[in-house]
Amino acid sequence: MQKPFFMEEIDETGVAWITLTRPEVHNAFNDTLIAELTVVLNGLGTDKRVRAVVLRSQGRNFSAGADLNWMQRMAGNSEDENLADARALAGLMRTLNELPKPTMALVQGRALGGGVGLAACCDISVAAETANFTLSEVKLGLIPAVIAPYVIAAMGERAARRYFLTAETFSAQEAQALGLIHSVVPDEALEDAGKKILRALFKGGPQAQAAAKELIFAVAHRPIGDALVEDTAARIARQRTAKEAREGIAAFLAKTQASWCRP
Repeated sequence: MQKPFFMEEIDETGVAWITLTRPEVHNAFNDTLIAELTVVLNGLGTDKRVRAVVLRSQGRNFSAGADLNWMQRMAGNSEDENLADARALAGLMRTLNELPKPTMALVQGRALGGGVGLAACCDISVAAETANFTLSEVKLGLIPAVIAPYVIAAMGERAARRYFLTAETFSAQEAQALGLIHSVVPDEALEDAGKKILRALFKGGPQAQAAAKELIFAVAHRPIGDALVEDTAARIARQRTAKEAREGIAAFLAKTQASWCRP
């Protein structure tokens, strides 16, 4: 019986913990993991029990990206077969990036290639102080194509022009300076740091958080003009009339907690 590629658990607070479970291959992923994880993420996105999704890994390393045995096998296939395969990975990254729930990556050890992509696709990424990152594709004669939109959005074009081309390894501290990682903590404090952020997330309205993510995607990199101004006005008008907003404002004025708050 094949060992599962990852475990999924929804705890009593509504956090879905997704744990990559292949430490013997540094949590590399292949076509099976990509397909299964995409299905799970889509399900979590519509599951009303779920308040947030946390991605983490077993073992010393977060993820080595694509499994090289899988890559070698795909290299012998046709371009059309490789396109279908690449679309599946692109679909996973997009699903994680656009999930209508807050997402967080907890990164330890090494994150290579697609592993960096996973961290970039999450809303919040926290790294252990000994973690490091490598966009290693060019060393294999490849390019970080499907993760590029998310990595460049996180760390910027200028940094990408260095690290996509050199495949140098950079530290967690450098990743934070570039914007790829939000915070760096002692190795032993990684999960506690994640839980502290979750407590902050639990104070926000779930529908408002989903709408806030949509707002970011709608506004980022668009020129400030009549269309954008009108779009933002329409968004807040809709949000103000929502049941969640009425409850949140009433709770604030009454100095009580809204129903979505967790301790």
